[in-house]
Amino acid sequence: MSQTNFLDEIQELNLAYLLLAQRLLGEDREVAMFRLKITGEMADLLASLSARQLTQLSRTNQLLCRFSHASAERLHQVTHNPRDQGLAGLHASLLLAGERLESSSPSGDKA
Repeated sequence: MSQTNFLDEIQELNLAYLLLAQRLLGEDREVAMFRLKITGEMADLLASLSARQLTQLSRTNQLLCRFSHASAERLHQVTHNPRDQGLAGLHASLLLAGERLESSSPSGDKA
């Protein structure tokens, strides 16, 4: 796959992520902030962006969404879960819910 195709896919993913974020924020702001792991200030900003601004923002060569896991070990816990498959989704949700917002610590680092 060429670099151009990768860039197109990144931009398409960015736009889809931004549109989803806006939709989630419009339906239930608090739940959206929790699921997206964003602050109130970021929620306000994302919700206020126009279609033109969303498109401009999505046209970067970097992914706007990212893994929220603080470590590879946490990701390993989610993906290599020995529990009954019926509980795997719940276990993953609990692990993900335990992640802190990046901006919640003074230095911006996750604890």
